[in-house]
Amino acid sequence: MKEAGRIVGLTRRYLAELIVPGIETGELDRRAGEFIEKEGGRAAFKGYHGFPASICVSINEVVIHGIPGERRLLEGDIVSVDLGVEKDGFFADGAATFPVGVISKEKEKLIAVTRASLWAALGKIKSGLSVDDISFVVENSVQAAGFSVVKSFCGHGIGRRLHQSPEVPNFVSGNDFRLYPGLGLAVEPMVNYKGAEVKVLSDGWTVVTVDGSPSAHFEETVVVLKDGCEVVTAI
Repeated sequence: MKEAGRIVGLTRRYLAELIVPGIETGELDRRAGEFIEKEGGRAAFKGYHGFPASICVSINEVVIHGIPGERRLLEGDIVSVDLGVEKDGFFADGAATFPVGVISKEKEKLIAVTRASLWAALGKIKSGLSVDDISFVVENSVQAAGFSVVKSFCGHGIGRRLHQSPEVPNFVSGNDFRLYPGLGLAVEPMVNYKGAEVKVLSDGWTVVTVDGSPSAHFEETVVVLKDGCEVVTAI
């Protein structure tokens, strides 16, 4: 998982340098696929339940699962990039939201709050805690800033499969699953600027905010330790 996570982190850093006004989302996908292969990994999203690309590219009101194509990034957009890597039978998953050129103060705050909610939660993880303990930190951080967590999608266990138990919601849900050493988790706050409601478009993948407000998404893969966790996707 460390090796898969290293490739996720390197790919994310590589893509961050390419995110400028004018680039096509399909170009980001092509470059990501080539980079992951060069590093010795496999793009875990490509073909997963029929998903057609190596990465998800979600712009502005798109929360998650945006399909890359001919759309170009514009000055002032925010774009979330989500990617998974398989290496020698183990998986890692990570996401981040990036500014495209100069963005509004509101979007800057949305990105900062979403990132901070994730790292606040990761700082609490250790063996013996419940999933709800993680969820509480995310939800509390986001609500204190006046934003909304998405409740229709959540984080997940990860290891020999891309998605496995337990589910990791970003809100308190009564999930008392207890963390234990060696457990792999993908923690991923999805935060909307206004309402929490989302819908899936007719392509069957793209998830957008119902009210059209922007959304941000951050994710890291961690392995639970006795007294903390190791973030395998951090570079």
